[in-house]
Amino acid sequence: MIVSRRAVLRIGGLALAVPAWSAFAGETVEIHMVGDAHGGAVRFAPRGLRVEPVATVVWRNADTGNAHTSTAFHPGNMDHPLRIPADAKPWNSDYLLPGETFSVTFTVPGVYDYFCIPHERAGMVGRIVVASPGIPPPIAAKGMEDMFPPVKEIMTLGMVDP
Repeated sequence: MIVSRRAVLRIGGLALAVPAWSAFAGETVEIHMVGDAHGGAVRFAPRGLRVEPVATVVWRNADTGNAHTSTAFHPGNMDHPLRIPADAKPWNSDYLLPGETFSVTFTVPGVYDYFCIPHERAGMVGRIVVASPGIPPPIAAKGMEDMFPPVKEIMTLGMVDP
């Protein structure tokens, strides 16, 4: 399920009557890896996403000029700090060429921060919040707050892009 910015704007008035967008348990949602025609301006779209436990996220490399990864912030991934729930399994997609995909099914509630190995320094990072409606928002790892959309904003809107 991909929801475009245009579609969100089209239904704008309904936002007051309908809960924030979220992928429900068992559903699949895509995050695109994108960049400009010159191989720059790389990012994940959306950058922040809320899903319910047991939803699957698929990363699709929609950038014709770059290879990308989806890699969890975890000590097992190049000694990065732990920025996913302690009992969650870390992931690393390896390099995805244009058109390739990689998926993870999220079963443990919490905040998951991830990055693209070759483009982390260019700011290509993202955040997934795994939470069911009606529960208090999970707590994100401390530090690096300016790199990620706030958990509260992701919980309220369901997705944040950019």
